[in-house]
Amino acid sequence: MARKNAEPPRRRTTHEEAKPTPEQLRARYLRKRRFLRVGQLVMLIGFLVGLQHWLAHLGVFGTQPPGWVDLAAGYPMAAALILAGAITAGQK
Repeated sequence: MARKNAEPPRRRTTHEEAKPTPEQLRARYLRKRRFLRVGQLVMLIGFLVGLQHWLAHLGVFGTQPPGWVDLAAGYPMAAALILAGAITAGQK
């Protein structure tokens, strides 16, 4: 049964038809650059944690680090920071 005064279905716009404005393009670019730089900074911090831990094992700072530092704040923390930074830097 047909409805009275039925409107034709609305035409949906596709992604290709919706052109972003220059302001939207600039905002996207700045957001991407911000994520990239924050990710690179987190990776740098992770590298520095790993370097400091390696130097501590060489005895540059005096005594060897205790066992819990090896398990929690040494290489695993450096790897986690580097991985988190790489994921953040790769975001769109």
